[in-house]
Amino acid sequence: MHFDAFDRYHEKESFLHRLDPRVKVLVTVIFIVSNALLPDGAWIAFLFAWLFVLAANLFSQLGIGYSLKRSIIALPFALIAITVLFSMPGKPLSTFHFLMWNLTITDAGLLRFVSILIRAWLSVQMAILLVAVTRFPDLIHALEHLRVPAILTTIIAFLYRYLFVLTDEVFRLLRARESRSAAVPGSRSGGGVLWRAKVAGNMAGQLFLRSYERSDRIYNAMIARGYAGHLYTLNPHEMKSGDYFTTAFAVAVIFILQILGRL
Repeated sequence: MHFDAFDRYHEKESFLHRLDPRVKVLVTVIFIVSNALLPDGAWIAFLFAWLFVLAANLFSQLGIGYSLKRSIIALPFALIAITVLFSMPGKPLSTFHFLMWNLTITDAGLLRFVSILIRAWLSVQMAILLVAVTRFPDLIHALEHLRVPAILTTIIAFLYRYLFVLTDEVFRLLRARESRSAAVPGSRSGGGVLWRAKVAGNMAGQLFLRSYERSDRIYNAMIARGYAGHLYTLNPHEMKSGDYFTTAFAVAVIFILQILGRL
């Protein structure tokens, strides 16, 4: 598997790339929490929050619309909040029949739904930008510096590292299945749906067993090499005056967004 199948870091010499990873993680978290706390229909605050994201894109040298183009794919996941259209009390806007229910869209429900979509869209853009300007090991060490529980950072680090290995293992299993499934030229290999379900179940079992055995070997190898539950880095991650200034400026802007949202 190619190394960038999951890694979305882009090597640049931009202002954001040079910032301490703790600053980037902290500002991203505060920005996402701030969006969640904005009241419904705070259009001016939402607009300035988007301008904040666009400015961050500009300072990253990735293009002003970098995160915008990649955030659209996440919007369908926000549709899980579609039930607020009918559950919020308010002035009826439209009524339609679905199966055995009569559903009524209210003005308050529509306002809440659109606000949730905008919050999710802005938050996803900021998260996309964070992983694009920060190497994954630096993200992990930033979380450790910010006192995130070590068990969580370790799980995240190993999940990311061995996700590539597990994906390669899945590809090998798929190739093995194809090589053992003879087919007439022009037709699909293998049998019907039940056959494919059985093979998929066997493949899942094989993947679990191989992963379990590999994890045991890796654990023993790490213990033999002195692993004590902490991930080390060659990057000292020293905060500079520019990092402090950037943090203060970003937090001040986000605080102003909260004020605008309540005017």
